[in-house]
Amino acid sequence: MQRWQELEDVPTGWPRSVVTIGVFDGVHRGHRITIGRAVEHAQRLGVPAVVITFDPHPTEVVRPGTHPPMLCTLDHRVELLGSLGIEAVCVLPFTRELAAKTPEQFAHDVLADRLHAVQVVVGENFRFGNRAAGDTQTLAELGATLGFEVDPVPLVAGTGGVWSSTYTRALIAAGDVEQAAVSLGRPHRVEGVVVHGNKRGRELGFPTANIATTPHPAIPADGIYAAWVVRHPYTPLEQRMPAALSIGTNPQFDGVERRVEAYVLDRDDLDLYGEHLAVDVVARVRPTLKFTTVEALVAQMHEDVAEIRDHLR
Repeated sequence: MQRWQELEDVPTGWPRSVVTIGVFDGVHRGHRITIGRAVEHAQRLGVPAVVITFDPHPTEVVRPGTHPPMLCTLDHRVELLGSLGIEAVCVLPFTRELAAKTPEQFAHDVLADRLHAVQVVVGENFRFGNRAAGDTQTLAELGATLGFEVDPVPLVAGTGGVWSSTYTRALIAAGDVEQAAVSLGRPHRVEGVVVHGNKRGRELGFPTANIATTPHPAIPADGIYAAWVVRHPYTPLEQRMPAALSIGTNPQFDGVERRVEAYVLDRDDLDLYGEHLAVDVVARVRPTLKFTTVEALVAQMHEDVAEIRDHLR
């Protein structure tokens, strides 16, 4: 799969293609239906399927300070898109200049002139252009002039509501990572670099990796979780290890800073400082609690690890 960081990276002579457009944060099951439709059209027409996505999130440019919690990093998003049969991902830098383009300019400059779209697949609620002036009807009218057809895909609901990034973020914020996994089609992932902490976990017999998360992460509610720690994500060296994940302020020691800390089960020999880790969050075991004694906390941690083994088994 090809990854382009801007329109200028599109190779000269790129053929006609089927294009789908969206932030696609999380690449959840609703997104996958739209992307799957694009891949089907591309296979039928014998042309490549291309995703246009954006970085940073458009809301941060249009309304600074309103950046939503992200369901996945850009690297993870691109990897997920590639797994669905997409042949190229174009990551458009979302700038004020791009936001200022009219629907006509976006359709001409991006879809027709650079990607030579023959078909454009979008969700039925798709909006584009300056002040979101364009919708699917606008896109279809422009396509009739510019040489592409438009396929608007209806929104699809699961048992708890429409599969959307907003719905999934709400589940994660509530700590319901198992239902979030249903929406995502995979466990929710948190990423970041391991930094030095207070080293209390090591003193208690459970050495943890203190993870400084990537910007604007969707962090589950405070609690103890069953998880998989992934070393060297998105590389051939990827390694998955079972882990207990703690999210919270560490009330046992009157902490105030909210932290994400992972204990890799049965491993006290790992030196992870400076590594970029991914953590796939599987299930919530319990809320964060303050115990009467440190000994009571340690006893509970042993119980947590036993329960986490069952979840991951």
